[in-house]
Amino acid sequence: MARYVFGPVPSRRLGKSLGINNIPGKVCTYSCIYCQAGRTVNLTVTRKSFYDPQKVADEVVEKCLEIGFEKIDYITFVPNGEPTLDVNLGKIVDRVRSRVDVKLAILTNGSLIWMSDVADDLMLFDLVSVKLDSGLEDVWRRINRPHPRLSFSNIMDGILEFSKTYSGKLITETMLVKEVNDSLENARAIAEILSKLGPNKAYISVPIRPPSEKWVKPPDEKAIAMFYHEFSRKLGEDRVETLTGYETDEFIVEEDPREYIAKLTRVHPLRLDYAEEILRKKGINLNEILAELENKYGVVVVKHLGHRFLVKRLRRE
Repeated sequence: MARYVFGPVPSRRLGKSLGINNIPGKVCTYSCIYCQAGRTVNLTVTRKSFYDPQKVADEVVEKCLEIGFEKIDYITFVPNGEPTLDVNLGKIVDRVRSRVDVKLAILTNGSLIWMSDVADDLMLFDLVSVKLDSGLEDVWRRINRPHPRLSFSNIMDGILEFSKTYSGKLITETMLVKEVNDSLENARAIAEILSKLGPNKAYISVPIRPPSEKWVKPPDEKAIAMFYHEFSRKLGEDRVETLTGYETDEFIVEEDPREYIAKLTRVHPLRLDYAEEILRKKGINLNEILAELENKYGVVVVKHLGHRFLVKRLRRE
């Protein structure tokens, strides 16, 4: 079973994305209230080596050759933690890029981007997605629950400084949570930052998968429209997009579907009907292997917003 690579999976932002899980779960600089990977187990701001960069790169190359380069739009660093905590991030990128002609992307919360070594690593990517849930420090603390050593102003300054020299595709993602960060004041504060940042695209999303805190709910349609309007006033409508639905169910499975599902749920929950379709194509009945998924892989069923999901069981704080 592959240790570091999962997918490809359909992504609303990146097309067919082959994921790299370069951080053990769940090591992060934040413990966001909406996180689909659960509460942070190890809240830290210290970069360190987690895995052998050569082994990670070898597994990525092997997977690309196995499934075919034409079936991959991006190789994406999207672990169930903050990928820039990996001090070997740049080494992995260099080793993969020297052997594979596929675009590289990273989804980061941006909390360490003010550090020069982190910014240098991010410069190596074709696409960088940065979290921007709040333009107000008090709201940032409520929704992202950052490590106490992190500074909101340092992060905002770091993101803006990075955008001045980065030549790749820069996108932002704002996750809206009802009665937490969905105010007009916050919408305008983020929009002001976006006007200086000038991203290729600003995405507005809502928590559609089971969040770390059960009380988290999506905002109403009026709030989503308000954020879209405020962002569009600064960037133009062509550079703002809402992500309020699920991905397609066009999964590419070239391995044992049990292991595919187990690896995918390490990073984010999988809708049960999507899992059923993956298994059906392989001639497997989901109900017959639910016990195996739980006992062998620690994958369980939960309900959220009228849907059932398969999720990886994690130790909680």
